[in-house]
Parts: sequence; structure tokens; C-alpha cells
Amino acid sequence: MTSHLGEVVLWVEGLTVYRGSQLAVQNVSFALEAGSHTAIVGPNGAGKSTLVQAILGILPRQCGSICILGEPLRLSGYLPQKVRQQIAYVPQRLQFNPAIPLTVAEFVALGWGSLGPRWPWQQQVARQEAVQKALQRAEALHLASKLLGQLSGGELKRVLLAYCLVWQRRLLVLDEAPAGLDSPSEGEFYRMLEELRRSLGWTILQVSHDLEMVSRHCDRVLCLNRSLICQGSPEVALAPEMLSCVYGPEFARYIHHH
Repeated sequence: MTSHLGEVVLWVEGLTVYRGSQLAVQNVSFALEAGSHTAIVGPNGAGKSTLVQAILGILPRQCGSICILGEPLRLSGYLPQKVRQQIAYVPQRLQFNPAIPLTVAEFVALGWGSLGPRWPWQQQVARQEAVQKALQRAEALHLASKLLGQLSGGELKRVLLAYCLVWQRRLLVLDEAPAGLDSPSEGEFYRMLEELRRSLGWTILQVSHDLEMVSRHCDRVLCLNRSLICQGSPEVALAPEMLSCVYGPEFARYIHHH
């Protein structure tokens, strides 16, 4: 699958979101081109997770427009199935009951959806083939029969990537996806993510606290502190003067000296 160069995959205009009576995101606008890798950075409480959840229709928005793959996201959160099927979301922590005897292969199959071949026997065969290929590409085929609750943190991240791979996605949204991994496992996760982005043409939008990773892997950065302070290349958005505006002067000096 190749990206459509120049195509706008995600368009956000004037997005404002409240959590209860608290203003969480104010008047945010940006657009993502196909094949790009964009990070949302900012201090704790800046509205980063709120922003991505509103974009996905998980949280309601008070005003603003969102368009994904040419289709508007309604205020109700509705998005056509054919579009939603092309979006994958990897949360910071996958919430599941480890007591449920769900195998890795069964979990990954949930990402295949219902848009495959018409007849049941064709669906079963196609789904099984897709799960095998996805697990193999995520270097997790050996985990297929293992229970989801028995996985290590690094294994679970690979399985989540396989879940994204089991169907042809266009947009991948990550909310602190490497959280809980040690440095080698985090490096391996980003290696695989970058390889998949290049080979499959994924457009990636991710929330991150790791500015070093952002500068190394992303081609665009959105600096958020409720409103969008700046956006641009890592060289521009992560410059000391911009970090000072987003995080405060003490943080910017600390980063600069380390």
C-alpha cells in the first residue's frame, strides 16, 4: 500500500473540547498529509489525549470541524464504517480483563472487521490469512496461541501493531504507545513502526513526552498547551524558544543543557 502524496488525510479546524466544565482544548487547527509522521507534545494537562480522542469521536467536541479521509466526523461521533475501518488507535494502556481467555490470534482477528468477503466461509479463511500475515510482519507469530493476559509489555506492543496491520489502515493514532517499555524495547517498537510507515504508507499521529524520539523519527510537531502554540518541523517546534513558550523557561533550559 502506498501513500497518496499531497493528500490531506486528517483536517482539523477550530476544535474546542471541554471535559465537564473544564476547557481542555481551544481552537486547534491543523492538517496531516498522507505518509507524514506527526507528534503532539506539551506538558501534563495540556489536552494531548483529549485532542486525539476528540479527533476519533471518543470524546464530544463543543465546536470545530474534523474531516478524516475526506469524510466529516459528525458531532455525534459518527464516521462511515468504510472510513473508520482505515483508522487504527493504540492507547497508552490497553484496558482488558486478563481473566478472559482471549488468545493473541483471536484479539488480532478483532481488528479485521466485517468488510471482507461476503460469504462466511470466505470471511473465515481471509481473516485467518490476514491474522497470520499481520503477526508475522509484527514479528509476533510465535505469540499467536498465547493468552493476552500473559504477554510482557514489549510483546503486547507488537500484538497491538499486528492488530493495526490485520486490515489496510491509512491513519494510525498513538497515545503514548511505548509507555511502560524499557529503552531497548522502546527503540525496537519505533524501529518497527518506522519500517511499517515507510512500507505501508501509514500516516501517523502520536502523543509523546519523549522529545528525543520526536526529533529523531517525526517530520512534524504540534506543540499544545490547550491551544496550539506552534507547529512545524522538529528543528522549528523543538527550538529552545518554542519549548520555553510551551513548557516554561526552566524546562527549556534543562533540555538545552542535557
